[in-house]
Amino acid sequence: FAFLNSHIMNELIETERLYVEELQSIIEGYAAALDDPELFYLIPPSLENKKEVLFGNLPEIYKFHQKVFLKELENSAEKPELVGTCFLKQKEELQIYEKYCQNKPRSEALWRQCGDSLFFQECQKRLDHKLSLDAYLLKPVQRITKYQLMLKEMLKCSKNSEGTAELEEALATMLDIIKSVNDSMHQIAITGFEGNLNDLGKLLMQGSFNVWTDHKKGHSKVKDLARFKPMQRHLFLYHKMLLFCKKREETSDGHEKSPSYSFKHSLKMSSVGITENVKGDIKKFEIWYNGREEVYIVQAPSMEVKNTWVSEIRKVLTSQLEACRGISGQISPSHDLSLIKTCLTCYKLPWRKHDLPCKTKIICKLPMAT
Repeated sequence: FAFLNSHIMNELIETERLYVEELQSIIEGYAAALDDPELFYLIPPSLENKKEVLFGNLPEIYKFHQKVFLKELENSAEKPELVGTCFLKQKEELQIYEKYCQNKPRSEALWRQCGDSLFFQECQKRLDHKLSLDAYLLKPVQRITKYQLMLKEMLKCSKNSEGTAELEEALATMLDIIKSVNDSMHQIAITGFEGNLNDLGKLLMQGSFNVWTDHKKGHSKVKDLARFKPMQRHLFLYHKMLLFCKKREETSDGHEKSPSYSFKHSLKMSSVGITENVKGDIKKFEIWYNGREEVYIVQAPSMEVKNTWVSEIRKVLTSQLEACRGISGQISPSHDLSLIKTCLTCYKLPWRKHDLPCKTKIICKLPMAT
């Protein structure tokens, strides 16, 4: 096992060195060349003043790996069991990949406009690269996904030995970073939302669902909703809000276009409730709003997806409850979130400030709707 781990560690360090060299060649051979007076006449008009669009925060990624992360890995060469600590120490810095991946669609669109120019041909010739620049601009995306594979291999060889706990935590961290990167790629495709997405808190989950809706003014019953055709909606769960969007996929110029998400409506998480089980389908759960003024039956593609979403929504609601406990100090510790009902008078959750005629009560405990 120790031999296998040393082998994987050596591969990790060697590929990291190669990665740093490749990043350096891109920055010096292409990005810096945009400022080379000898090559000005070759730069296409569509590329002028677009260095940051094409390369994103690649210089920042290079600096981090060259000055920090490679050295951390090299210092662990003799003790592979401690490599998990390297990833845990740098987990905040590794978030820089999110910004790079968010910019990638813009970079690719620009490359399609000018990638066949004489400027890039000359740069590639000078570097003696077999592959063109677009292949190298994929390297960061490939690298951030490669780490978790190597950590998994090391874990297989490190059961119940020193550093196993750190390796497991490091793997979970890298998988979470990859999820954040993936989620952020979807977030930048949201169109039509008039607010600032950054004000909604962290993006926790995103995914596509079948959704049935019911509004009080429609007088329809939840049990009747299954008769109607569901809407296809892509949901984005934030700490402060749940967004419902319609997914649109288009093609342009013969290239596949990343999906866009047309904003339809939103629910403030401060007024949301959840029912985990809906009769008739184990993959369905219920999201209700303002004391069931609006009800959304959500059908997940699988039980696993449903359970993950229900769990994440409950975490958000629990954190809100705990925050309100801290502020008011008036909520009984015996409150069970799964048993919380809404006020019959104003349909607010019991720890919320209430409307008339409940406004004199910071917390209205009775009567509660079932």
